[in-house]
Amino acid sequence: MRINSNVKTNALGIALVLTSILWQGCQRNDQEKQTTSETEVEASSLHSYLTTGDRSSLLAKDQQPLAFSTEPSDLPVIEVDSTQRYQTIDGFGYALTGGSAYHIQRLTPAKREALLKELFQWDGTNIGISYLRVSMGASDLDDHVFSYNDLPTGKTDPELKGFTLEEDRKYLIPALKQILAINPDIKIMGSPWSAPAWMKTNGHPKGGSLKTEFYETYANYFVRYIQDMAAEGVIIDAITLQNEPENPKNTPSMLMTSAEQAAFVKNNLGPAFEKAGIKTKIVVFDHNCDHPNYPIEVLNDAEARKYIDGSAFHLYLGEIEALSEVHQAHPDKHVYFTEQWTSPQSAFGDDLRWHTRHLIIGATRNWSRNVLEWNLAADPEFKPHTDDGGCTMCQGALTIDNDAVTRNVSYYIIAHASKFVRPGAVRIASTITGDLYNVAFLNASGEKVLIVVNDSNEAKRFGIRYNDKVAATALSPGAVATYTWP
Repeated sequence: MRINSNVKTNALGIALVLTSILWQGCQRNDQEKQTTSETEVEASSLHSYLTTGDRSSLLAKDQQPLAFSTEPSDLPVIEVDSTQRYQTIDGFGYALTGGSAYHIQRLTPAKREALLKELFQWDGTNIGISYLRVSMGASDLDDHVFSYNDLPTGKTDPELKGFTLEEDRKYLIPALKQILAINPDIKIMGSPWSAPAWMKTNGHPKGGSLKTEFYETYANYFVRYIQDMAAEGVIIDAITLQNEPENPKNTPSMLMTSAEQAAFVKNNLGPAFEKAGIKTKIVVFDHNCDHPNYPIEVLNDAEARKYIDGSAFHLYLGEIEALSEVHQAHPDKHVYFTEQWTSPQSAFGDDLRWHTRHLIIGATRNWSRNVLEWNLAADPEFKPHTDDGGCTMCQGALTIDNDAVTRNVSYYIIAHASKFVRPGAVRIASTITGDLYNVAFLNASGEKVLIVVNDSNEAKRFGIRYNDKVAATALSPGAVATYTWP
């Protein structure tokens, strides 16, 4: 349930003036090949992009690089070690809700084309979103509730003769096709907010549970979804079993216990995927970090576990370190971070520092292969949303008002990673000093990326050490910077 963005307050600080420190950015070569070369290039300079809480800098590229030096320094240092490697990164992005697709499709063709290139093209200039989450049927950010097999009350369709993607063909599938034309390698995760109402114990889109007699039918519903989307040219890389399975308050929504998820996977969904030759990853949980025992319980079931790729998390409750708890219990299974929203009632600077520290940095330092914000786009009134359980204050990364597009805080939160950390990168070791929270990555090209947030109310001067050389830099209170070097 989206009840609390967990945003810390008091993020704004005194503006930093450091005339001796030059901020900088990097212009990537758009012909750069993503290889697995281990060749180390001697780092002589370091580039950065900067976003500040007061918006005076927004992913701003500076004029000159910082120099690495062997001269002694008494600055606190972030040490980056590319020989210590952790999980592979799948990507960074957003939920492309039905409402987001609706607003994008209503843009004039020229405006839509330019915006989609800005979002999804990776060429050193645009932000290169590499991962999307879509809803299977309606989410609470559609203008009405629907599934792919809606029936009058009292009717059932165990053979799914009435299954159709017709609602998605209005806006979502056209938007996905346009995105795939720009970035054919983007990963797409599908998540249902509810099974069709006739499959549920309460016969309603909101709340209730999946009837056991329809487990097999619902498994085939997933199969049909993946196959029919593939027929449209949309490959679903992964699915979660249920968005927020412990939350019956959204419209739509559905409850699933850990025992029910384990039973559904091992007896129905896993075998159905196997029979149909489907390689789409099965991901369990997809809910808050306050209940890591839920995915652990599912993965403890050996018969279910063999079909499961990993588990997904939100952070409206709990601590981000729960991801590591699940990883430690089942280190061969992957971890994903799939949702967090920002509110128009929160300050830009507060959200910037909290989401960067806890999600971009926190989730990946705790083994997540992706980070997704909720959601890509809404209008100035945060519409559309469903009635009686839809999110009425979910601010998109973009606000779209007719043909005008405004970029909000989650645009910059994700862009600080998606623009620089490419799919196939690996997380590498970096030390945390004081309130300078950070995470580092090694791209397949050999490029190093370090994302840092100054989560304090004081300006911080510090060094970045790599291979026994240090580059000196600084961050104002609450500021975020992405640093890159060869």
